[in-house]
Amino acid sequence: MAASRFEQAIVAIDVANADDPNTIEVRGRVRPKELAHAELMVEWLDRLDPDADDAQRLAARAHHLRRWSLPRASYPDGRAGYLRWRTALRKQHAEEVAGILEEVGYDGDTIARVQAIVRKEGLGSDPGVQAHEDALCLVFLETQLAALVDDLDDRKMLDVIKKTAAKMSLPALALVADLPMRESDRALIGRALG
Repeated sequence: MAASRFEQAIVAIDVANADDPNTIEVRGRVRPKELAHAELMVEWLDRLDPDADDAQRLAARAHHLRRWSLPRASYPDGRAGYLRWRTALRKQHAEEVAGILEEVGYDGDTIARVQAIVRKEGLGSDPGVQAHEDALCLVFLETQLAALVDDLDDRKMLDVIKKTAAKMSLPALALVADLPMRESDRALIGRALG
């Protein structure tokens, strides 16, 4: 039996992300970073919204599609350069996922919806986009918090955690307790959110 277009799209996204030269250890396995992040995004989305539609799941899988191909170093230092880089990334991710979805036969409306979620359009008013942001924040806390804690001072880390939590819904914040992490990091989150 032939794979559905959804399955074909997931395979194509995963193949693209498997080329990531950066690796990350997640739950005891070393994997290409964006491939691991994409899988975690879908896992957290399914916990946040078990009824998520295909567009939400495709957007979650492709949220950082080939992110490494546009390095942060290609933009100026500082907050303004960082924000320009993030905007360019969202545009790139949306364009690249559209190409994959067109190739496997998705219609224009579905492609536009996936792109809107990837670009976070409607954040704050669109429940699908909020679930996407919640999953992103949970993946960040699970996979990147420990490294940041080791690199930044306590005051800065408290600020990072507060800013992350401010982007999250209450159901997503409740899932923070389920994240695998060091007890010291859990205590830091408790202090930030206390």
